[in-house]
Amino acid sequence: MQIVGRIAEFHNDLKEWRHDIHAHPELGFEEERTSAFVAQKLAEFGCEVFRGIGKTGVIGRLRAGNSPLAIGLRADMDALPIEEATNLPYRSQNHGRMHACGHDGHTTMLLGAARYLAETRNFDGTVHLIFQPAEEGLGGGAAMVADGLFERFPCDAIFGMHNRPGLAVGKFQIRTGPMMAGGAYFDIAITGRGAHGARPESGVDPVITASHIAIALQTIVSRNVRPIDTAVVSVTQVHAGEAYNVIPERAVMRGTVRCFSRETMTMIEHNMRRIATGVAGGFGATAELDFRPIFPPLVNDETEARFIADVAAELVGEDNINRAGGLVMASEDFSYMLEQRPGAYIQIGNGEGEGGCEVHNPGYDFNDAALPLGASLFARLAEKKLASG
Repeated sequence: MQIVGRIAEFHNDLKEWRHDIHAHPELGFEEERTSAFVAQKLAEFGCEVFRGIGKTGVIGRLRAGNSPLAIGLRADMDALPIEEATNLPYRSQNHGRMHACGHDGHTTMLLGAARYLAETRNFDGTVHLIFQPAEEGLGGGAAMVADGLFERFPCDAIFGMHNRPGLAVGKFQIRTGPMMAGGAYFDIAITGRGAHGARPESGVDPVITASHIAIALQTIVSRNVRPIDTAVVSVTQVHAGEAYNVIPERAVMRGTVRCFSRETMTMIEHNMRRIATGVAGGFGATAELDFRPIFPPLVNDETEARFIADVAAELVGEDNINRAGGLVMASEDFSYMLEQRPGAYIQIGNGEGEGGCEVHNPGYDFNDAALPLGASLFARLAEKKLASG
């Protein structure tokens, strides 16, 4: 493993920064302290600093040489609404908030690359260090793009990284083309006619209607998506009534959809609306669908996916790079940036033992051993893509 020597020298600083961010988690678009921490570090390193991009986003800019080429390196900053269940000395100090997805580590890795690149300037062009807010379902990537991210900070290519529990530290995985699913949330509001629980014949039961809709929705994937493709429709909530002896007037179903193309997402929405209204009508009820795409699918550019894998292989060896990683049903709003510019997103190992706890779990912690490796990859991407001389 060939971690950049200078970055290895300040590994303890990386751990200190990461632990500070971990202890003070903030939810999406509320990352005031985290943004201030990032901005302060970037300024100390000698970067130009721009704040308030996509509300709480931060951009650091480094320039060297005369080349007009530019690269974007992105990390996410927000935490999750989870109560931490670890006994770490740097455990969350904010009740009901936790860095349970490793964004504290991602932010720290990019700060480490920023420090090194600011010290060495061994590149020809511009590096944009993009610290994104609100990745966890609130659309921070879309907000930065809408705020003129690439008009104000042009990038010829853009790269991101996420930790992968269960994958050993020192290993990476990626795939070309679609890699992570697009995601949508939906609400189906069903209106029947309330009645006494002992006299169901006098009402129209929205609970029974919701149950039949939930079952019928599963045919969208099984009978409309090709078996060689992948999609998921999950009903995750059903809310109706407050009394044991009352058939309620209304029921609400909620859930999520995941797939790997915008065309499939549109098809699922069309069929969900058709099924919900049709089944409800058959029971004498009505149904209204609110379908909200949250993330487009994350699609890696073929050239840039090969590039980031090649650079990673120079650090850890080709045997430690899986270039045909599996499809990931989770979503990632770096996809908004990849729709605008060619780039790639890679997974970095968080460990099989200590780092094996899955993300979005109250016992999760980012593995500090991965910090200098991720920082090294970010730094080498800039040096290779913007090679001087």
